Order: sequence, then structure tokens, then C-alpha cells
Amino acid sequence: MALIPVTILTGFLGSGKTTLLKRLLSEAHGQKIAVIENEFGEENIDNDILVTESKEQIVQMSNGCICCTIREDLRETLQLLAAKKRKNLLEFDRIVIETTGVADPGPVAQTFFMDEEIAETYLIDSIITLVDAKHAPQQLNDRQEARRQVGFADQIFLSKTDLVSQEETDALIHRLKHMNPRAPIKAVHFGEVPLNEVLDLRGFNLSAKLDIDPEFLKEEEGHGDHDHDHVHGEHCNHPSHQHGHDHGHHHHHDDDVKSFVFRSDRPFDPVKLEDFLGAIVNIYGPRMLRYKGVLHMKGTERKVIFQGVHQLMGSDLGPQWAEGEARTSKMVFIGIDLPKDIFLQGLEQSLA
Repeated sequence: MALIPVTILTGFLGSGKTTLLKRLLSEAHGQKIAVIENEFGEENIDNDILVTESKEQIVQMSNGCICCTIREDLRETLQLLAAKKRKNLLEFDRIVIETTGVADPGPVAQTFFMDEEIAETYLIDSIITLVDAKHAPQQLNDRQEARRQVGFADQIFLSKTDLVSQEETDALIHRLKHMNPRAPIKAVHFGEVPLNEVLDLRGFNLSAKLDIDPEFLKEEEGHGDHDHDHVHGEHCNHPSHQHGHDHGHHHHHDDDVKSFVFRSDRPFDPVKLEDFLGAIVNIYGPRMLRYKGVLHMKGTERKVIFQGVHQLMGSDLGPQWAEGEARTSKMVFIGIDLPKDIFLQGLEQSLA
């Protein structure tokens, strides 16, 4: 049986997740989608919007979609859905999981790595984060969960851009890219986004395409080893950062979710690299949100693709290096207050 793709939908309260879900559940898109509402409260408000008059946990929608509320463990729910699908009691092609507005998507993503049965049945397609352009600057300043959701994203959708000025939108995009340079950012209206931009993004897979915003890399190169705070500081007279109500542009310097990139043309020594990565994941794992890379390894003609979430990481052999292609290792780390210098120095010392 082919693996069932899973999209994890996250975003702070009021960012438009429910609007997007309602569309998934009501539109005649011909896809059979199971939606899992991962609500931890006693009262599930969204359920009243999505499904009326039903005490059931799993509800079949008119367009063939399924809506399912988790009151227990996500793992059990996924196993239950898979079992029902195998017995032809339920028909669905993919799953969309909506996390609560204040949830860290990390544990949800980890569920798919940790349980063998789940890993053999499902595949994470991507983590999509909705960001409310009007309230995000404040939420990102005040709430670590909002920053984490940005750090985890494979794709960011900006909602409510019509309620703020172009300068404010530009400043927010600039900030989001510093937190997570590998997630494309797209403005959407009230969570209305074409379904082909939500499903089958393959953003999470170990793909050889390492999406890092090219502008972000340029900035990195231009500033040598300067810290991002430094880089960011130098933009601070940019007009988009002068808007009156946000005296807190300084906050942008102390976002605890930051990213940095390591690059080298020298190959890695596999043993040294494994030891180093093992050590940092042991110490900093809980603060390492997402990390991903395409590596040039000594002893193989193929690219090595690696990625991880928190303490869990994996690597795969990718395609062969093409004739004449520059064999460069590129790694991006997104995390909470990670000691960039220790990481970069350790990676440097892991080269052959």
C-alpha cells in the first residue's frame, strides 16, 4: 500500500486555519481527505463549525471527506484510521491534521518518526503555518509557540495582509525569513488558498532540493561570521521598520527562533560528522526545531540528504553528483537560541 500523505496545519489563534479547513471539507475537489482536529480542550469550538449535530468522533462529510476529533493520543487515532481504511470501512487518500493554535507542531511531526507502524503507513507531506499579518508582529514578540510554528514551517501562508500596509507586510516577511529561510511565504486572503498549494507540496520529504531563500544566503555571505542580530541591525533604518505603532523593532533582534547556514566545499568525514551531530542533538535537541542539508561525504559519489526534528534525525542517499557540479555541502539549522559558533566550529572540525 502506498504511504498516505499527511499535511500538518499550524498557526496562531485567529490566523485562518479553520477557514482553510472548512474549504477542504466542503469543496468538491474530488479528493478524499481525513481531517484530524487535534484539540486539547474539553470544548471543541471548531467542531460546531465543521460538523453539526454529531456526537461521533469520526464523521463522514458530504463530499467524501472525513472529520475526526482527537480526544486521546494522535498515534491511536492514526492507527484507528489506518485500520478502518484497510478494512474498507473508511475511504480516504490523505490526512490533514490541524494542531491547536498554541501548539508546538514538533511532537505532532515526531509521532510519524517514532512509531514503526505509523512510519510504515504515513508520510509527512509538509508542515504549513498560517501567519496573521495584522497580529503576528505582537504574537511573535510575546509567544514562543508562535515563533516555533514559524520555525517548523515548510510553507508559510500570510493571511490578513489586506489589513496592514505594504511596509508592514514587507517588514514581517523580512523577519519571517530570518527565522526560517527555507519556507516559501505566500500571501493568501482569509485562508483561501488553492488546494494544489496546500496538498502534495513534498516540503518535508528528504528531497535533494534544499530550499533556502537565495537572498538570505547572499546576506549571510556578505557579512562573514556576523550574527544575524548584527545583520538585522544594519537594516534598521529601513523605512518599513519605522512604523509608528511598533516601537518594538528591537524585538526583531531578540527573536529566539533563528536560522543559520553552514556551507563547505570540503567533504565531510562520515564518522566525525556522526559523532558531532549525535552530541549536539543530545544537548540541544529540544531547541533544534528543523534542520536539513545536502552533504558532500567522503567515500561516496552520491549526495547525502539529511534532516531532523528535535532529537530525531535521519539521512538518505540522494542522486549522484552531476558531471561538473560543484560538490558543496549546505546545511540549514532553525532553532531556539542555538549557539551558532559551536555548531559552525563543530561542523568545520567534522570535515575530512
